[in-house]
Order: sequence, then C-alpha cells, then structure tokens
Amino acid sequence: MAVPVDARPLRLEQAGADTLVIHWSSGQRCHYAVRTLRLACPCAGCVDEWTNERLLDPASVAADVHPDKIVPVGLYALSFEWSDGHSTGIYTFERLAEMCAEPQPQEPVS
Repeated sequence: MAVPVDARPLRLEQAGADTLVIHWSSGQRCHYAVRTLRLACPCAGCVDEWTNERLLDPASVAADVHPDKIVPVGLYALSFEWSDGHSTGIYTFERLAEMCAEPQPQEPVS
C-alpha cells in the first residue's frame, strides 16, 4: 500500500551511512537511499525548469554523499543540506511519499 500523498513525516532516522528512514503519519515507514534522494533534487540547478530535463550529472555526486542537516520547510516539505555543499532543493512531502517504493508498517513501540 502506497504512502498517502497527504501523510506527514513524524520522525526521521538515519539507518546507517546510506539510508534515511521516514516514519509517516499514515503509520508507515520508508527507507530511502540518501544518494538517490540527492540525485532526485528538484531545484532549478538540478532540473531545467522549462523542460524538466535533469541537469545534475550523477557522476558528480559522491557515493558517500549524505545529509548533514534536514530542515522542515513550512508544513509541506523538507530541505536537505548535503555533504557535497548542495542545499537548494525542497522535497515536498508529496514527492517523498511518491518516492517510497516499499512502505512498511511502523514497528510497535514497546
């Protein structure tokens, strides 16, 4: 079952050096490869605003790229400050929900 597009992140968790976990208000959690998130940056420097063509060369992004800081943007998105110095992308909750390939149920809290 996909993450509903109106779901909101409740908690973020770094699960190892290359995985970010988002716990969603829908009761699901999603694992994201951090390099995949960096490559999916939606900013105008990474995607042509008119053609939607990807401008970011994947070869220019280090395999070990990781978020140094994650900041909420209003009540609709997250902004990442990446270890490669990039920080202009705004990832909407809707976009992050769409990027979740295999949502998993939340683990019960004991």
